[in-house]
Amino acid sequence: MTVFEELRARGLLAQLTDEQEIRELIDNGKATFYIGFDPTADSLHVGHFMALCLMKRLQMAGNKPIALIGGGTGMIGDPSGRSDLRTMMTRETIAHNCECFRKQMSRFIEFGEDASSENGSLDHSKALMVNNADWLMDLNYIEFIRDIGVHFSVNRMLTAECYKQRMEKGLSFLEFNYMIMQSYDFLKLYEKYGCNMQFGGDDQWSNMLGGTELIRRKLGKDAYAMTITLLLNSEGKKMGKTQKGAVWLDPNKTSPFEFYQYWRNVADADVLKCLRMLTFLPIEQIDEMDGWEGSQLNRAKEILAYELTMLVHGEEEATAAQESARRIFSGNLFAEEGSGAEIPTAVLTQEDLVEGKIDILGILVKAGLTTSRSEARRAVEQGGVTVDNEKISDTKTNYLPEQLEGNGIVVRRGKKNYKRVTMK
Repeated sequence: MTVFEELRARGLLAQLTDEQEIRELIDNGKATFYIGFDPTADSLHVGHFMALCLMKRLQMAGNKPIALIGGGTGMIGDPSGRSDLRTMMTRETIAHNCECFRKQMSRFIEFGEDASSENGSLDHSKALMVNNADWLMDLNYIEFIRDIGVHFSVNRMLTAECYKQRMEKGLSFLEFNYMIMQSYDFLKLYEKYGCNMQFGGDDQWSNMLGGTELIRRKLGKDAYAMTITLLLNSEGKKMGKTQKGAVWLDPNKTSPFEFYQYWRNVADADVLKCLRMLTFLPIEQIDEMDGWEGSQLNRAKEILAYELTMLVHGEEEATAAQESARRIFSGNLFAEEGSGAEIPTAVLTQEDLVEGKIDILGILVKAGLTTSRSEARRAVEQGGVTVDNEKISDTKTNYLPEQLEGNGIVVRRGKKNYKRVTMK
């Protein structure tokens, strides 16, 4: 199976400008491709997973990835998929976020020299990280609109889906420039590094076409674009969100245990799709799971969670997270002192006690498993709360400080929300 055929078999391909040429380039390691990342946070998240995995697959086949950080466009914000104006960031914040991205991306792709290095583009398969602030921040506005703006039709731009969504609430001229700037990125990368292809999410299609057209008009050369399927669950919603917010790749924002648990708890209808799209397991092995049901599907979820946690956090953390999760489900929570990944923990102090003790309702609130005592009461009364795998039915159940010392207790609300509760 060729690289292109595997991408298709895994359900990754969405829209392509020229299937035959794209197939020829990536199958033969001739693609120098880029994917853009907005530096809007100091960590990548699950929404970036598809792009990171694609970069890894293509680099393994001899193609050259360029991670384009939107240090310049990040000063404006991409209107695609949004109904509001993005918050603008300072240069210092963007620079810090770029450094965080590079560290996390290094688990997926192998970087060569910096783009600014004289040897930065010599090793074809080594990845580059490039910041579009290098050419956008010092542009002369008059020269730019004369040289680049002349190639864009306003009528055609307004038909793009990314602008349609913003027209209802009002599209600022600031945001209207985004397509032109992203297209200019592609042109500059083509000129500087021979970048002949752009990949991105399916919601970026209009912007990507603008880049291929600009290269054709300015240079008389062909460049190509391909979008990858957005990571949606069976309900059509983007994956990677929890009640707490985004699932981050930074272990300080989302612990390896929480990361593992997110994938361990995906819906039955989503597990095989995620295995195909996100893991590097042989497609034949995943196809064999098509008929799995019941406990076998739970095994598939464990495989998914382990593989993705290993990709992001390494084998040791993935193994530890898996062991901790299994102990929770088996009831053998502390089989070995200190073993396993650290379960998210809430630490109580003497100030949290009432008359030297704390009830289960207070514990649920302090642990962040409920937002109020009334919500906690309903959870207990409905049979949705366990402590160390024993169901709690009495809302007046109390715990003394000595019961919370050492390993403490593991409180679970529902099937997916856990917290270790200890006493300081």
